[in-house]
Amino acid sequence: MSSYSSITKAFKSDDVKEKVTVEEAEKAVETLIAWIGDDPKREGLLETPKRVIKSFNEHFAGYKENPSEILSKTFKEIQGYDDIVVLKKIDFESHCEHHMLPIIGNASIGYLPNKSIVGISKLARIVNTFAKRLQTQEIMTSQIINAIHDNLNPIGVGVVIEADHHCMKTRGVHKKNSLMVTSQFKGSFLTDEKLRNRFLDFIKD
Repeated sequence: MSSYSSITKAFKSDDVKEKVTVEEAEKAVETLIAWIGDDPKREGLLETPKRVIKSFNEHFAGYKENPSEILSKTFKEIQGYDDIVVLKKIDFESHCEHHMLPIIGNASIGYLPNKSIVGISKLARIVNTFAKRLQTQEIMTSQIINAIHDNLNPIGVGVVIEADHHCMKTRGVHKKNSLMVTSQFKGSFLTDEKLRNRFLDFIKD
């Protein structure tokens, strides 16, 4: 079982979430506010626990998404098109699983169709699905490429992600100008250097 599907299945029934009520989650935020030294009962913070949980529902909505369903609709009438398809600089916001701090970046996806294509918005949705979870950039790169490879069965596929990690920018080593880049290739994108380089040329700034 690929990593993207195992994580999807683990959260598909919301088993973990059902064990924690909204009230319990809000109380946990209230406890953290008190722990950092502020008063959760003062006027400016009274609604903060509710706002935080509401924002978490948006930040981590990817656990409710099924990548296979997103990529299930394909189009076979492509009029003989036999070259690569590239969607580059797909913006995303994620959160690192180590500190729960933002990862802000973009993903570029290219694939060589195998007699069928998928709507380009679905590629953006796949990025969002995995970004809206607690992540590492390396795992997210693998999840995206595995989802496309396993569901579309393309001749080749490549994924490149560039991102700022606030766990490095705002704490710890405080490297504000650092940028992390990850890439992964499968099929002809892995074995054909010219094809891979064409993809990389397409996604250059």
